[in-house]
Amino acid sequence: MPNHSLRKVVLTAMFTFVAATVRAGDLPDPRFTPGAINPDVTQANIHQTVCAKGYSKTIRPPAYYTNALKKRQIEQYGYPDRKARDYEEDHLVALSIGGAPTDERNLWPQPRNGEWSADKKDQLEFVLYKMVCNEEISLRRAQQEMATDWIEAWKRYVPTHPDYRFKGE
Repeated sequence: MPNHSLRKVVLTAMFTFVAATVRAGDLPDPRFTPGAINPDVTQANIHQTVCAKGYSKTIRPPAYYTNALKKRQIEQYGYPDRKARDYEEDHLVALSIGGAPTDERNLWPQPRNGEWSADKKDQLEFVLYKMVCNEEISLRRAQQEMATDWIEAWKRYVPTHPDYRFKGE
């Protein structure tokens, strides 16, 4: 019987480690990408900034900037797949909720494939944007949720907001 208990503990530890490793690979490395916010966006001015139609387009960095950064960061992250087309240079804290547009601490090469892909994160960005603009969640809280663990935030918010469906679905 003691061998059975030990086996159960070892198997549980292995599954926990594998699950944590897989999930950790889907999140940006906080040493390189802890997230950064745009100081020009505040709770008091969300309706003139992030909630104004077309706002994100006005502050989005040019492709030449993000493409060069993506190539450098793919190497920095040590991704075995070095093909730039397999990644989206993504803002950890989305522009639509006041993320810093050009701060390297807010950008990372997010894999396009896998369960927790760039498309999945886009769903969360849309839901949090709608929640912030409808004042269901504070700007600061939305920013923290996304910067801390966007996967957990997706699980918490996306399934519970069926009225906010990202157009990419």
